[in-house]
Amino acid sequence: MQVFHHVASLREALAEARRDGKTIGFVPTMGNLHDAHIELVKLAQQSCDVVVVSIFVNRLQFGLNEDWDKYPRTMEQDMARLRAANCDYLFHPDESEIYPNGMDQQTRVVCPAMTDVLCGASRPGHFEGVTTVVSKLFNIVQPDKAVFGIKDFQQLAVIRRMVEDLCIPVEIVAAPVHREADGLAMSSRNGYLTEEERPKVAILNQSLNWAREAIENGRRDFVALEDEAKARIEQAGFKVDYFSICNSRDLQPAAHDDREITLLGAMYTSGARLIDNVSLSM
Repeated sequence: MQVFHHVASLREALAEARRDGKTIGFVPTMGNLHDAHIELVKLAQQSCDVVVVSIFVNRLQFGLNEDWDKYPRTMEQDMARLRAANCDYLFHPDESEIYPNGMDQQTRVVCPAMTDVLCGASRPGHFEGVTTVVSKLFNIVQPDKAVFGIKDFQQLAVIRRMVEDLCIPVEIVAAPVHREADGLAMSSRNGYLTEEERPKVAILNQSLNWAREAIENGRRDFVALEDEAKARIEQAGFKVDYFSICNSRDLQPAAHDDREITLLGAMYTSGARLIDNVSLSM
């Protein structure tokens, strides 16, 4: 695995790969890699000749009271995982490489659709940070395909919209949610869970699946279903951020005749905010 810290040297290596007719796959991450990240790499390897993984903890997408300072940085372990997965290139830039003029002066990419609801409502500015850094990384790597996990469903939808609106020539590939044995979606923030909380947090996924099954069995009282699911999570001892039944494409509240529906939930533990989702076709 070749490691790059600078845009120019990475571009030079990728230009050589393109001259050889190779296709480029890209997996952007913030590090602290777990099995779900490696599944993204493997999915990219299935259809691309060369795979680039980036590790960059993007301060621009963290709010004032969020966990940028304590976000886990595990570079040695991350590099070992990527080498074991036969990753080709690792791009690990400093902040000054990504934001050479400083973040205050950085040109921003704003996707007004779908960013003021769900996670966007409780994390103002988060998606502006995501779309800005992902657009920069797309311009740096210029991949043929980029792989994102479905666990961050709203992020996936926003990036797809950005790519469509800005005519970015990259195919967005969605990777299934990778889960623990009890259904908990793998996340870097799972490391913040206490021993007491860990056996209980599966309630988020359980509530999503309970509501999905209710819809599959004919229920269309979506607001009532949302309220019942929230009550289940609260009874388990967690604070609900949101539980929403949405149209899968635009994340608006689902209509009774929508054919593609996604249920999205977020809840707070003592030290983490966990998200999850499930989808169904009618």
